Amino acid sequence: MTYKRETIELTHEAALEMLTAAVAAAEAMGQPQCIVIVDKSGESIATLRMTGSKYLSLLSARAKARTAASIGVESGMIPPQVAPLIAAATQGAVTGLGGGLPIYLEGVLLGGVGVGSGTPEQDRAVAQAAIAAIGAQSEKATNA
Repeated sequence: MTYKRETIELTHEAALEMLTAAVAAAEAMGQPQCIVIVDKSGESIATLRMTGSKYLSLLSARAKARTAASIGVESGMIPPQVAPLIAAATQGAVTGLGGGLPIYLEGVLLGGVGVGSGTPEQDRAVAQAAIAAIGAQSEKATNA
């Protein structure tokens, strides 16, 4: 029986690099954003509400990040017919809104990044910029 395993984890240094890249992407598109980075347990490591972003989008960004970290795929992948039920069952902690991406490094799910205040496409682009800043991916690598 195995009682321990080696793993990697997302650090605050990585989260700071991710925030910097996300802010640069948001500024380049002219859309202030709310950005939340969580570890694999859904706990916040870094949170930033850019000046001019919608303050309620901070709540959705957190839910997007936690959703992506929990299910290991983009938050927008939750089927629309079940998204309201899951949101209600989790008191808003899980969402089907696009803009939350999982963070994979070396095939390991490290957490999630959620972005809100723009369109779903803008939110995804900013989240992807954050992930790319640390050489991570938003999808688990598959062995071919």
